Amino acid sequence: MSTTDEFRKEVRAWLEANCPPSMRTPTPEGGLVFGGRNLSFQSEDQRLWFERMRDKGWFAPDWPAAYGGGGLSAEQTAILEAEMRRLHCRPPQINLGIWMLGPVVLEFGTEKQKQALLKPMTRGEIRWCQGFSEPNAGSDLASLKTSAVDQGDHFLVNGTKIWTSYGDKSDWMYALVRTDPAVPKHLGISLIVLDMRSPGITVTPIDLISGKSSFCQVFFDNVKVPKGQLLGPLNGGWTLAKALLQHERRAMSKFGEFSLPTHFDLMSLAERYLPQTNAPADIALRARAVAMSMEEHSYTLTVQRMGEEMRARQNVSGLMSIMKLVHSEQEKDKFEILLDLMGHRALGWEGDEFTDPELALCKAWLGSFAQTIAGGSSEVQLNVIAKRVLELPEGKESK
Repeated sequence: MSTTDEFRKEVRAWLEANCPPSMRTPTPEGGLVFGGRNLSFQSEDQRLWFERMRDKGWFAPDWPAAYGGGGLSAEQTAILEAEMRRLHCRPPQINLGIWMLGPVVLEFGTEKQKQALLKPMTRGEIRWCQGFSEPNAGSDLASLKTSAVDQGDHFLVNGTKIWTSYGDKSDWMYALVRTDPAVPKHLGISLIVLDMRSPGITVTPIDLISGKSSFCQVFFDNVKVPKGQLLGPLNGGWTLAKALLQHERRAMSKFGEFSLPTHFDLMSLAERYLPQTNAPADIALRARAVAMSMEEHSYTLTVQRMGEEMRARQNVSGLMSIMKLVHSEQEKDKFEILLDLMGHRALGWEGDEFTDPELALCKAWLGSFAQTIAGGSSEVQLNVIAKRVLELPEGKESK
């Protein structure tokens, strides 16, 4: 038996023994585990699955063991992910630090920063949020105004960030700030990390049309940030931001893979709600559902291929934009099909006459529109694809 086959056998046996059966089912709404200071679990099985994966180092399986990772090779990590998919294992935790910030710290951070920031991520001890977008700096992120003024041993941060997911529940933030307003906008930006308990930080939740929201606006009023919390070079944050956004788009492109909040089993709902008749309208709707299911499967396979290319250190920045665009638009189309399948049963907002999944679907349908904006709007992704993938010439302003 080859070494690869032996490792796959070991992983399969370990997952079979350590992933509780209840953690091999689709994640219900509100059933995700977020690491952090206020860690909580909905069941003993959820706690066991979290702790076993944490202790194995498999929150970040391909990170070096010195920083709390599993020390697996690219090939071994791919095997682990494949075996988790085979068993339908839920993600043991959701942590933006591991998905987005961690890879940037590994590449650009000092040894002291790696030791201080990475190990708490791999233990699930710190919950991270992202401070990028501002009220007047969304798609044009480089126009951000939040300032970090050099005060000798620390920066003094003033300004605001918006659309900060779970800002009210997070422990730390990684944020882009303007450290030199006198140079072209891309050249005066730095990346810092800061404790959300710092004096001068105020967080305000934002309500959305779906009736609930993870989004917040964060205000900074003379917040002191130690100089040691600057990642990368001063005024060199734009390079780090581009790298981080690539990891963000990859993370967002995986949202359907592990039965995360936007996941609804299209074909099982079609079987439940669509009449089994040969009426032309029913046949056409069933065909739309099958086609979408095939697209979802193709998308999942492509995500796996992208992961392989990343582990081979190939440039997948353009592919990440494609995947983010495809997934968010695909989810929106999927919910339109679901609404057509379920009819009025998909439009319930409250009341005992609707089931909990039916009520969840209506809110998720509304939320699907936000996904075409979050993490870089579809229009931005199209521009990135045109420039980086198709290498189309940039348009010239008419005189």
